[in-house]
Amino acid sequence: MILIDAGPLVALFDRRDQDHARCVTTLQSIREPAYTTVAVLAEAFHILGPASIGAAALRDLVLSGSVGIWFFDLGAVSRAFELMDTYSDHPMDLADASIVVAAETLSTHKVFTLDVGDFQTYRVRRGHRHEPFEIVP
Repeated sequence: MILIDAGPLVALFDRRDQDHARCVTTLQSIREPAYTTVAVLAEAFHILGPASIGAAALRDLVLSGSVGIWFFDLGAVSRAFELMDTYSDHPMDLADASIVVAAETLSTHKVFTLDVGDFQTYRVRRGHRHEPFEIVP
């Protein structure tokens, strides 16, 4: 399973984005189930512009079932806020925190992101261990 961050979702549906071609190629190469979070979708729609062609294409992608959606519950929101406090010296937004919590909940450590620096810093909690993310592409 792989989690998809907002950056690739924006690049996929904005042909002017410098990472568009690379993200299209990467998405086409993913063979495992792909998920994102509601917070990531909110960020992507904000960046694309809710009435844009890119936003319409992103809605189609989600509604097609090609990318699953992981939803927060109260415990997950609490964990996300905890992470935002933990990484306050390297500000973590809610979208990034949601990816980390989803990774912990869904037992994965793979993320499709353009925010390499951030996700090299974040760790996925597994019991008493903290594992680094495997970053794609």
